[in-house]
Amino acid sequence: MARRILVTGANGFVGGHLLTRLHSDFPEASLHASKADVADYEAVAQELRLVRPDACVHLAAIAAVADASRAPERAWNVNLHGTLNIARAIRAHATDCLLLFVSSAEIYGRSFRSGLALDEEAALAPLNTYAATKAAADLALSALSAEGLRCVRLRPFNHTGAGQSDAFVVAAFARQIALIAAGRQPPVLRVGALHPARDFLDVRDVCAVYSACIARADAIEPGTILNIASGKPRTIGDVLQALLDAAGLKVTVEPDPARLRANDIPLAWGDSSRARALLAWAPTIAWEQTIADVLADWRARVAKG
Repeated sequence: MARRILVTGANGFVGGHLLTRLHSDFPEASLHASKADVADYEAVAQELRLVRPDACVHLAAIAAVADASRAPERAWNVNLHGTLNIARAIRAHATDCLLLFVSSAEIYGRSFRSGLALDEEAALAPLNTYAATKAAADLALSALSAEGLRCVRLRPFNHTGAGQSDAFVVAAFARQIALIAAGRQPPVLRVGALHPARDFLDVRDVCAVYSACIARADAIEPGTILNIASGKPRTIGDVLQALLDAAGLKVTVEPDPARLRANDIPLAWGDSSRARALLAWAPTIAWEQTIADVLADWRARVAKG
């Protein structure tokens, strides 16, 4: 059982939920929220020397597609080279540490055009800078795993929950709805494309996989890849309607060209049979609960001004 767990990106959206989960599942473990800039190898190496973790969950990333596109050099430095810095430091200073690399289903990209629920054998075919940086890191860790690095690569599909930035679609809708409900925005909701379908999860169900990987570390083969998916695609329009129904609002929906995404895929969904079999995992949080929690979070944020 892990005694020392290091989490990079612990101050981010997923990081907060993960720390809560880890505190619950590993009450005797020492949890360390990384303070090092992952793009700075010396800082990373010093932290690894001090903490000597049994497990490291690597969340730190430029995580929004738009942010990575606006600052590609930073995205490559953090998402690829930062990941390599973590791996190098583990090999040098904590050789028994299990590295959980949080990749992304975005790396499948063009492969989603098959229309099928993709498993871990699907080809990596990224369609944007964010996905390319994550795919590059994912492949680099594959090689390092073959050379002895204890690493599990996790590919979560879309996940949401309280605390998420409005750079992501569910939170972006919830923020506008909360502003409208508070009388701070006219009852007009600006949207991008509503027809694409995506595989959505609650962030807490995703964090349950990360925790389960640590708990079952000795049973997971180094180099294992795990999709984290619900297997239930929902259109963006259905997500919007669920939020509006939960808020009890009627609004005018208007297209916003600035919110449209180039190379958008009509349908992206996943097969997480491997995670279900290996970890005895399945999503447990109802979609309606996720929607209610996201909406309540944004109402509270808007109320604070």
